[in-house]
Amino acid sequence: MTTQPARAVETATEQTKDQSPDRLAASLFAEVLIADQLSRNLISKALPRGMRISHFSVLNLLAHINEERTPAALAAAFHVTRGAMTNTLSRLEWAGHVHIRPDWDDARRKLVAISPAGRAARNAAIAAFMPLIGDVVRDIGPDRVRATLPVLRELRLRLEGPDQ
Repeated sequence: MTTQPARAVETATEQTKDQSPDRLAASLFAEVLIADQLSRNLISKALPRGMRISHFSVLNLLAHINEERTPAALAAAFHVTRGAMTNTLSRLEWAGHVHIRPDWDDARRKLVAISPAGRAARNAAIAAFMPLIGDVVRDIGPDRVRATLPVLRELRLRLEGPDQ
């Protein structure tokens, strides 16, 4: 018995077999952009009150690397302007989720670290949305998702460009 999502993928696969490379590229990017928008909406609704995806993303990176970073390095990591990152960091600092201190080796720079409250907020956010995205993966099928990851990873790396 084929599930409805599996049939939709099979139909979409059949439709894209006869497409030119340009039409295939347009279809790929349309799907990526729509999936991005829908996943952001899903996650945004599940985040703890007052937390935005940009806040969660910074907290998640800082928790993952477990090291201080400069605001400029964070802006580069997220491909946003320094001003946008400064705004996000100001909100996170106000909420007590990050500590921002001067760099003792270079007084012109600052260093950002996740606080214990920030780590707790990040963990609460993950607990809120993980069941939702876990359901999506289970519905699609772990093997199919696993098979898709190398293509998405290569797409991301190519879009980041050689200087990243």
